[in-house]
Amino acid sequence: MTKKQLTFFKEEDKKLINLKEASIWASQYLNRKITISNISYLIQYGRIKKYGNDGNPLINIEELRDYYDSFSKEKKWRNMLGEDVNWHLSFSQYREAERTKHVHRLHPYKGKFIPQLVEYFLDSHTDEFKKEVYFYKDDIVLDPFCGSGTTLVQANELGMHAIGIDISPFNVLISNVKVEKHNLILIGDTIRKLNSKLKELQKTKNNITFEEHVLSELSKFNNKYFPSPEYKRKVANGTVNENEYAKEKEKEFLTIYDGLIQKYQIKIRQDKSETFLDKWFLDPVREEIDFLSEEIKKINNIDVKNVLTIILSRTARSCRATTHADLATLKEPVTTTYYCKKHGKICKPIFSIKKWWKFYTIDTLNRLKEFDKLRTDTIQLCLTGDSRTINIYEEIKKKNTEFAEMLLRQKIRGIFSSPPYVGLIDYHEQHAYAYEIFGFERNDGLEIGSLSNGQGEEQRNSYIKGIAEVLINCKKYLQDDYDVFLVANDKFNLYPKIAELAGMKIVNEFKRPVLCRVEKDRETPYSESIFHLKEK
Repeated sequence: MTKKQLTFFKEEDKKLINLKEASIWASQYLNRKITISNISYLIQYGRIKKYGNDGNPLINIEELRDYYDSFSKEKKWRNMLGEDVNWHLSFSQYREAERTKHVHRLHPYKGKFIPQLVEYFLDSHTDEFKKEVYFYKDDIVLDPFCGSGTTLVQANELGMHAIGIDISPFNVLISNVKVEKHNLILIGDTIRKLNSKLKELQKTKNNITFEEHVLSELSKFNNKYFPSPEYKRKVANGTVNENEYAKEKEKEFLTIYDGLIQKYQIKIRQDKSETFLDKWFLDPVREEIDFLSEEIKKINNIDVKNVLTIILSRTARSCRATTHADLATLKEPVTTTYYCKKHGKICKPIFSIKKWWKFYTIDTLNRLKEFDKLRTDTIQLCLTGDSRTINIYEEIKKKNTEFAEMLLRQKIRGIFSSPPYVGLIDYHEQHAYAYEIFGFERNDGLEIGSLSNGQGEEQRNSYIKGIAEVLINCKKYLQDDYDVFLVANDKFNLYPKIAELAGMKIVNEFKRPVLCRVEKDRETPYSESIFHLKEK
């Protein structure tokens, strides 16, 4: 059996198998003998997670495949990326659940670094791979491109204070919700009240009954025409022409789908298509989102309101009218059932937020509880502002006078941040739904290296100037012997010029392979650098 023929194991949902099945699969996948003892070893030493119980241990086939792939990538990519890449910094040994632990997954965010990378440089302990210590407990760390707050969260775990800055009010909200201490009982009570109100609204509509009926028909249809894993085997070995067969069956199911729309009198499209919310949500979903957003706006407790804002935003993102394959990069709105290459069957758009709202309310509370067990008695704050010009001390004083006094007294020890890459991500547009639902102010014009401006010479020079201005402004608040760490994929070799303009020097460059990429081409070799800068 070839690797191509084994792709049917790449299901999104967990595929749990026993140890004997795992050894057979791994032997075929790697083309060498893998014993049950080999699999047991991986469980014993935490390389893969054990499900089930001691009497019947089960493993996730995806996690096993990812584990083996990380090593095959290392071997294949070494020559392509160069010998100066530090493979220890790939952190490929960490499972996806560990890379998105507790509050790090409160809300999706493109372009964030994994917490293990932050922890490696902030942690005051050394190991065989890390010889120097740069930060200690009770230090203040700064992230002038805070994004979704990874540096702030890890600083808290490690007993350090931290300040974040971001031009996006929504990013600031995500970051602060992650690190703040919440009244989880009050949040839970509020969620139950909102659930009750949402349920009353849904009783007056047909969309949930309609969706359940569609799912029932899809289950029967897919079991008959796209049985798993038989169908995927036939596609893999070429006995089924996927494109022709899928097109035929997609058209066949549309007749059933259209009939159900007529039966339940479901309005699919909205009346307008002017805004992001108009275009990317089916009418029943938009109605539920608008209902909950208005209810959340009525909440007096600011902290509860902020947490629920994040939950509804996360829910809305999962309920956009798009295919499963296009969740990361939207193409065209989907209003009908369709053949899904990702799952190898007919799938449907979403007609109600019910499932995702329920899941994310529970998941958010669990993640906040989990982080509460780890949090330290330290202060983290994210500020809305332009890092090129913001007066950090004055803005901190408005929020927390105790923290402001600490900042004056001991100053900031250093920076750990990942600046935006030149012309790569539209940091505002990725959360366009949240800006529209909650009325957040957009500061697109203040983005450094924005996607819309491209990657030409003029844009690169503007980027150099912008990042340097951030460093110059932030230096005023740093200790004399500061350490600055900037994570960047510097394919245009801009950071030596940035350091020069900022009056700094690059004293070290740590190159790391990025193996665990989310929503990107996982097969293209890719590395990034962590530049260590100090005063010139």
